Amino acid sequence: MEYLRARREARHALIVSDPQPLERVGDVWTAAGRTANIGIFLMLFGVVLYFGRPILLPILAAVVVALTLAPLIKAGKRHGISPWITALLIVFFGLAALSVAATAMAGPMSEWIGRAPEIGASIKEKLSVLDQPLASLRQLETALFGPDSGAGAPARTDVVLPVVAFITPAAGELLLFFGTLIFVLVGQFELRARLVGMFVDRDAKLRFLKILNDIEKNLTGYLVLVTTINAALGALVAIGAWLLGFPNPFIFGLLAAVLNYVPYVGPAVMVVVLFGVGLVSFPSLGHTLLAPLGFIALTTAEGHFITPTIIGRRITLNPLLIFLALAFWTWLWGPIGAFLAAPLSIVGLVVAQHVLPAEEVKLPE
Repeated sequence: MEYLRARREARHALIVSDPQPLERVGDVWTAAGRTANIGIFLMLFGVVLYFGRPILLPILAAVVVALTLAPLIKAGKRHGISPWITALLIVFFGLAALSVAATAMAGPMSEWIGRAPEIGASIKEKLSVLDQPLASLRQLETALFGPDSGAGAPARTDVVLPVVAFITPAAGELLLFFGTLIFVLVGQFELRARLVGMFVDRDAKLRFLKILNDIEKNLTGYLVLVTTINAALGALVAIGAWLLGFPNPFIFGLLAAVLNYVPYVGPAVMVVVLFGVGLVSFPSLGHTLLAPLGFIALTTAEGHFITPTIIGRRITLNPLLIFLALAFWTWLWGPIGAFLAAPLSIVGLVVAQHVLPAEEVKLPE
């Protein structure tokens, strides 16, 4: 009996490899206190980022863009071109690109807004096959929560006030972004010299310069390669939209190229856009699904084969890291935070690899 009881206890016991008792319990509390201090600092830092969004977001975005475009300023200076001229040209072309995109989007958007009632009726007719499942869900909701669970007068939607409330701070943030971008691009050499002068030790100064140089190289390489890939993707989407008979196919190519800067979320939004426009533009549901399915196949091939092959392991980021960074910065700063998730991850990884270099550790099997 004792033998059987011992075997039963051994079978249900936890598997613990090489347990060692603590030498001093005080070390545990010291480590816990340091961890708590770090956690409090991170929470307060997150609060500052959240409530300081109107100022910190355009400034940080301008700094990231300036670090990415810093090689252009350096190249112009080597050829005798003033940093002011190069910076103003960069800002001019940036504003021109925004103006062209806004102008291209204005006409189709106005047309779609004007046809809103017609579009709503068309979508309702195309999705009539879902009436029975939705009715069953409503019956289940009534049975579980009562007949008044979904009742209530529909809220009146006013489009003008939300649009004005969005545009007013956005214009100020855009002005702050371009102003900061100009001054960071022009004064980057003096700013770098002042930051280096803050360090007393020579090795620390060299390490700081190496970190800045590596951040610039990785951000520039990432931006150039991803922009090239996204431009090719946008061209393919525009051609496909034209072949399938979409209205304004150039707009869909532009949207696909811009949204693809945001991993995971951008392509998902593009699929929804293609499906929604297809419901209105095409007579059958099968024809509607061609564009979303084709786009999913295209982005899958781009994300899993084309981009890793072109970029390689040098700039390839951990998918889990990108997903978590995307979730965090989107929650914190909205759509612009989603665009900054990958560049900020690159900056963080470069700093972490300089300050905390990875060690080859052989894990137990």
